[in-house]
Amino acid sequence: MRTQINEIKISYKDRILSDKWVKLNSSQSAAEFIYKQWDKNTIALHETFKVVLLNNSNKAKGIFEVSKGSITGTLVDIRVLLAVALKCLSVGMILTHNHPSGTLIPSASDKQITKKIKDAATLLDIKVLDHIIIAPNADYFSFADEGLI
Repeated sequence: MRTQINEIKISYKDRILSDKWVKLNSSQSAAEFIYKQWDKNTIALHETFKVVLLNNSNKAKGIFEVSKGSITGTLVDIRVLLAVALKCLSVGMILTHNHPSGTLIPSASDKQITKKIKDAATLLDIKVLDHIIIAPNADYFSFADEGLI
């Protein structure tokens, strides 16, 4: 009797030519890029956690929405986040989430998840360059600028 097993296939396909990818070389350029991609109809409604995936030149390969939550929080599955980063061969990432209230001060949970993701990513040779919190009015807080990453 033959045992049946699922086949696992991993693939990644660029849809946009790499010469058109945006280079993110500062927290300000990253925050502006992130804010432009955010759905302005929901930015003040609920928290969403996303990751900007980067190549070796800090060019954005894409943005992946990791989770969508409530007004005051969202859960982040680090395994899913890192699986996506590995699948698209990212060497760097910028974490980002919004605070619907407009308050830019990171919570203890924000700091904790950042550390957990950074530690896990380090094992896979993926750099976490920043964690940016954005507000509905386009203000932002950068963990890197404040020495928290």
